[in-house]
Amino acid sequence: MKTPKKTVKLSDVARLARVSTATVSRAISLPRKVKPLTLARVQEAVRSLGYVALGAARALASRRTHTIGAVIPTLDNAIFANTTHALQKTLDEAGYTLLLACHEFDAEVEVRVTRALIERGVDGLVLLGTSHDPQLYAMMSGRQIPYVLTWALDESGKHPCVGFNNRAAALQVANHLLGFGHREFAMISGVTANNERARDRLRGVRDALAVRGIKLKPDRVIEKPYSLASGREGLRALMLSAEPPTAVMCGNDVLAIGAIAECNTLGIRVPQQVSITGFDDMEIASLLSPGLTTVHFPTAELGQLAATHLLSRLAGKQVAWQHELPVELKVRGTTALPARTRLRRAQR
Repeated sequence: MKTPKKTVKLSDVARLARVSTATVSRAISLPRKVKPLTLARVQEAVRSLGYVALGAARALASRRTHTIGAVIPTLDNAIFANTTHALQKTLDEAGYTLLLACHEFDAEVEVRVTRALIERGVDGLVLLGTSHDPQLYAMMSGRQIPYVLTWALDESGKHPCVGFNNRAAALQVANHLLGFGHREFAMISGVTANNERARDRLRGVRDALAVRGIKLKPDRVIEKPYSLASGREGLRALMLSAEPPTAVMCGNDVLAIGAIAECNTLGIRVPQQVSITGFDDMEIASLLSPGLTTVHFPTAELGQLAATHLLSRLAGKQVAWQHELPVELKVRGTTALPARTRLRRAQR
């Protein structure tokens, strides 16, 4: 019968590396703060002994798990992935691990996965958007877990957030098209239920048009899930109607790219027959031909700032309760004068 192997302890690594247990702990959790030669000795000892830190024991000793939870709608979107990557990278550099969960825009799922993260002992939480079930706030408050909302700004001022003014971004897009002379508008929006980003973008468009006395007709607002197929379906319904619009604003770049693809299928020229815009400024937006006019959000900076916000609060530091990031309209080739305006100018 084989004798069970002895569990390798932190002290064993320290003895082999000829350093203190505190140095070993620091080398494992914050390697950048350890001298290179010392770090190399510790890492070699860890490899040689097959040491793995016992997270539960470390959490009991420090009352911290050094984990942060993030709950996002989906990873099937490069924009959310960019933010999450920056969030994870910043946390990792500070010795924290990111635990990730997705809810697919389902409020009940969001409550369930958030509860699971809290039960696992996360030290803080990153949530996307400001529309959340009150249960979430009750759970975080009950466990005194710091959190930060991202991608939007909380108008009530009750919750800490790092995000964008989505209404203001939509105003920029609509005013750009109005400046070209468009008067027949439509929008392929994301589903607005449980999504204040989609609601604020639709509200911004309506507000901009209202200033010019233009109403966004109900049959010209199509709510769709964020997918290429949805963009195609929405565009087809709008352009095959009795009175097609001259400008179609899309709730994000994925919908816009789907709409452009459907225009190509239908033989509708962009932007000569219809102007199309997006939101997000995905990398592919500038590579399309013509390039997509869209709104740029600094998504990587968002993830970095969300991580920094939580890390500062966990360290007992004072932080800004709300942090608004700037947005920028990227004007490219999918927007132009409406055909009638071009014709009138040509006839002068």
